Amino acid sequence: MHHFFAEEKNIDNGFITIKGSDVNHIKNVLRMKKGEELLISNGADKDYYCKIDEISNDEIRAKIYDIDKVGNELDTEFYLFQCLPKGDKMELIIQKAVELGVREIIPVASKRAIVKLDEKKADSKVKRWNLISESAAKQSGRIIIPKVKKPMTFGEAVKYTENMDMSIIPYENYKDMNETRKIIDKMQPGMRIGIFIGPEGGFDEGEIEAAVKAGIERISLGRRILRTETAGMAILSVLMFKMER
Repeated sequence: MHHFFAEEKNIDNGFITIKGSDVNHIKNVLRMKKGEELLISNGADKDYYCKIDEISNDEIRAKIYDIDKVGNELDTEFYLFQCLPKGDKMELIIQKAVELGVREIIPVASKRAIVKLDEKKADSKVKRWNLISESAAKQSGRIIIPKVKKPMTFGEAVKYTENMDMSIIPYENYKDMNETRKIIDKMQPGMRIGIFIGPEGGFDEGEIEAAVKAGIERISLGRRILRTETAGMAILSVLMFKMER
């Protein structure tokens, strides 16, 4: 079933109105007709099972026939602090992180990050990254569209974790797997958890010291060195499996 999102203001009296670019996609790409079924999420807490009722040039009206208030979201909120990688790796990271259940993605301009974005480039990148997040959310059946924030400095990112229940930072020079397991075991449904992933050159030692001082816990991802685009997916996969209903 094809999946779309609608704003709460467009959900009323048993019907949902779809507007914007999704109208063209439904009409001219998918070539859907009256009576065909859609899954529409409100971006917060509900999935609506609908059938197309009317199709016009500017909008599509769908009639709701069932509502799912449980959805596919994890009970734990994961916030991915991804240091800026080279090339288009960030697009892949966003896509896979959304599929794995992350709540929000925060790009981080760390000391060893090769990529440097000025404000104009950052705005353009963030807009594209959010479109990728929306597409991945539709594909993976998410109720929400995870937000990709504007890039932060490492210090800003550390401060952003102050209201979280726990935060972790995988570090290649930290090898204690037993302690890592204990830290992961502390994570419980309902928590807000930050996950820091370094760039290609890894974290600067000063950044690790600053993170630990702020209460962010070091963990190990094993004896092998993982690429930046692999590390986040590795830990998110473990945590998704642990927190899945």
